[in-house]
This record gives sequence, structure tokens and C-alpha cells, in this order.
Amino acid sequence: MAIQCCVENFVTKMQKTLELKSTSMLTVTAVLHSTDMDGLEIALSEAAGPEKDFFENDFTVIDIGHLSKDAAIDWKQLLALFRSCRLNPVLVRNAPQHMQEQILSNGLALDEIALQPRIPPQQVAEDTQPAQPAQQAAQPVSEPVSAQVEVPAASAMFVDTPVRSGQQIYAKNADLIITAVVNPGAEVIADGSIHVYAPLKGRAAAGASGNTQARIFTLSMEAELVSIAGVYSTNEAFAATVEKGSPSQISLDGNKIRIKPVNGAM
Repeated sequence: MAIQCCVENFVTKMQKTLELKSTSMLTVTAVLHSTDMDGLEIALSEAAGPEKDFFENDFTVIDIGHLSKDAAIDWKQLLALFRSCRLNPVLVRNAPQHMQEQILSNGLALDEIALQPRIPPQQVAEDTQPAQPAQQAAQPVSEPVSAQVEVPAASAMFVDTPVRSGQQIYAKNADLIITAVVNPGAEVIADGSIHVYAPLKGRAAAGASGNTQARIFTLSMEAELVSIAGVYSTNEAFAATVEKGSPSQISLDGNKIRIKPVNGAM
């Protein structure tokens, strides 16, 4: 009997050759406004720091939606620039049709969601509106009745212990509320907003699934990097304008990160 159990356990382990799991991680979105390689090299070098050690082979999304449709891109040189700054490009967003084959041939993926045509809401309403009969009998007019609709409370993940260096916390489809310090080298990610009722010294990425309305709040702004819906700003970029240790609110204004002080307790 014992031998049979051992054989069954061995067979079960041998059959499990692959396990797929969904995961989420911090990505950097690089929005290109130019294809000038010299200018891009300068911008990337400034973001990466003097030693080019700020990034840690972070997965990178390249957004080319702001370029003209006839823009010429040297993909091999562009990818080499990113990798020299320890950025790992994996996906291209808003790619025109004539560029897609070249992008794929360089080992990059395409953002299929961004490529899908969007139907205007008015058109959807017209298409889905039920047909009305040609003639309707007069109906008595009644006073409108106010209906009470129960709105489900937004979900949230709570973290009450310090987030250590190298640790990553992800709040899927939820806000993230942290009551302890987020140490340097730590990453906190949420599909919703992030509230840190303590010093924020690591990296914080809100709106990870694309929510541009998400925000980051902290009682002490000391972050290495902040990101909203993939648009990021590093400490080197905002250190001169944001007082270190000040209560702050981070939001997205178009394609730029906006950081402003918070007056009073959050």
C-alpha cells in the first residue's frame, strides 16, 4: 500500500510540467515625442542617473502615439538605448499598421487593446436603442419617483507593517492603504489609488491597469519613483520642486505627473 502511494505521488509530480499564473508588476511607460536618437539618449541618461543604475531592468512600454504616422524609427538603435539605461522594452502602444511587422520582428509585442477601434458612446446608444412602435396610445403622466441605488463600496487592501526593500505589494482591482513606512527599494502597486500614512521612500504605482484618475497620497514624500497609469516621474525630476518629507498628493495631468502639497491630515 505504501509503495502504491509513493508511485502515485511520483507520477503526479512528473505530470505537473507547467503552471501558469497571472501576475502584475511595475512597468515604465516611455512616451516618445521625437525620434531624434541623440535627444532620446540625453533624456534617458538623465532619467537613469549619472551611474545609469536607477532602473533595474524594468519592463518598459513604448508609446509612439504622439509621433507622426510617417515617422521613421530605428528600432535596433532605440532598443539599444533603452537597454543601456537598464530598461527592458517589451511592448509598443499605439503603433500604426505599417510599423507593426517591423516592431514584431524586433521581438516586441503590440498592445492589442490600444489597437481596437473605439465606438463613440452616442453611436452605441443609437445602435442599442429598441425600436419604437409607429403609434403609441397616450399614457397618463405620473410624478417621477426617486429610486435609491445601492453603490458597492470600493475594495481596498490594508498593509499595517513596513514594506521592506525588495518587497512588492500589489492591490489588484483595489486601492492600497499602508499605515507603515515604504522603504527604499520597495514597490507598492495598485489598480486604484495608493494611500501611505507614513513616509513613502520606495516606488509607488497607482492606476496600474490604466486608471488615469488614480492618485497617490503620502504623509511624507520621499519616493524614488511615482507612477500613475504608466506615466512616471523620478526623484531626480521632482526633488527640486517638491519639499522632501512634505505631505503630498500625486495625480496625472494629461501625460505629466503633478505633485502638490496636502494641507492638513489626509
